[in-house]
Amino acid sequence: MQLRRKSPEPVQYGGTTVLITGASSGLGETFAEQFAGRGANVVLVARREDRLREVADRIRDTYAVKTTVIPQDLSEAGAAARLVETLSEQGIQVDSLINNAGFGLFGDFLDTEPDRISQMLDLNIRFLTDLTRLLLPRLQETGEGVLVNIASTAAYQPMPGMAAYAASKSYVLSLTEALSHEMRGSGLRVLTLSPGPTETEFFNDNSTFSVGTTQTSGEVVSRAIKELDRPNPRPSVVSGFRNAAGSIVASRAPKRLVLNAVGRMSR
Repeated sequence: MQLRRKSPEPVQYGGTTVLITGASSGLGETFAEQFAGRGANVVLVARREDRLREVADRIRDTYAVKTTVIPQDLSEAGAAARLVETLSEQGIQVDSLINNAGFGLFGDFLDTEPDRISQMLDLNIRFLTDLTRLLLPRLQETGEGVLVNIASTAAYQPMPGMAAYAASKSYVLSLTEALSHEMRGSGLRVLTLSPGPTETEFFNDNSTFSVGTTQTSGEVVSRAIKELDRPNPRPSVVSGFRNAAGSIVASRAPKRLVLNAVGRMSR
């Protein structure tokens, strides 16, 4: 008789506070809902204040947790320090951090405005790094929360047509996997989540890119939550079986073949 592997008990976050960036829609909104469903108070950060308040009101009414809205453009210089200062002014102690804010640029590198590339790198890399560094001592001290940084399947290979974006996500993957090792024994669970094409606003202005099969934000976030429920989460996971298989192939296949395949997708 084949025995079924027992699923780990769901981790509860009652009484803790999770900060979620990019929380006005998509994965950020779904992370907020799922953590609130397990009892966590949520701090929602993004540019769109009206949308943030809609999300916060719905979560508060549904789950009876405390919700805090902080509207801020996170791509500006010094954004992480200002956000941490706002948290201090409001007396908010963060136990978990979901670094979800980010965006991508489609098109050949030379056809993309330099200012837009800089803005993307500021958000995807600099802000994520700065906020993680500023909050990590607190997260390590509490030892009862999580740090989740959102990478992408784009992190596993160079991507003509999305060159700077893929490079930024490779940085996130490498950084977070290293942090998962450095935080061993602290109680803080550190995870890199790499979604593939997802039904969010990411592709709204980039419909010419061939994305193939998509997942819902609920499927992607549930994959992360499932991993975080494990006693010893892996340093990183790719959401979706096909995406995971594709990432393995892309990371091991001859580089020229990968470049040619990805280049055809972007045309």
